[in-house]
Amino acid sequence: MANDEVLAAIRASLLAVADPVRGSAAQAYLKSSMPSLGVRVPEVRRFAKAAAANHPFESAADLRATVLDLWRGAEYREERYAAIDLTGLRLVAGDFRMLPVYEEIISSGAAWDLVDGVAHRICALLQAHRQELTPVLLAWSVHDDFWFRRASITAQLAAKSNTDTALLARVIEANMADTEFFIRKAIGWALREYAKTDPAWVINFVDRHGQSLSPLSRREAVRNLRIR
Repeated sequence: MANDEVLAAIRASLLAVADPVRGSAAQAYLKSSMPSLGVRVPEVRRFAKAAAANHPFESAADLRATVLDLWRGAEYREERYAAIDLTGLRLVAGDFRMLPVYEEIISSGAAWDLVDGVAHRICALLQAHRQELTPVLLAWSVHDDFWFRRASITAQLAAKSNTDTALLARVIEANMADTEFFIRKAIGWALREYAKTDPAWVINFVDRHGQSLSPLSRREAVRNLRIR
């Protein structure tokens, strides 16, 4: 059951500090049909955390229901940001039952700021449930919806030394020919992040795939490396 007190607290807090001018600019920047209140992301995160602390969830199921209620009923983009922030609570950290929630966020969010918002959550699921989630990510990497493909590529951004390089290579290789900007950017981003942990692996990957990588992906991948 959704936690109505959390929902009311988050919505009231957001409306109290709304900035219509900043909101209009944010909506235009994001090219979104959903209005923005103009509340800064750190404030949204603070409101979500405070609401959860002041009105604790009784169970993980209640938290999931609240996230979905806030997400589905959102009138403003910041409500969706707050829904994503709630998924970061310790109560559901590494909880495989959150996967359908993340899938709904990816599917109905269909925008970089929302899809990327759950990348770290998916990474945590992968670390906790590698055997179960690996085939899911491989399926996402060839999904008809390119946002799922992007999510498969960005799923290990925070993994560092725990990165499954075989999985990373497979999800990237499945998408190297894609001309979609958000896919090419994600490939470069994922490689650039892993280069902070193992630059030699990234250099080797980029060299092996040569012109199969788009110029954008290659440029992003080696941005901080001593090769061009």
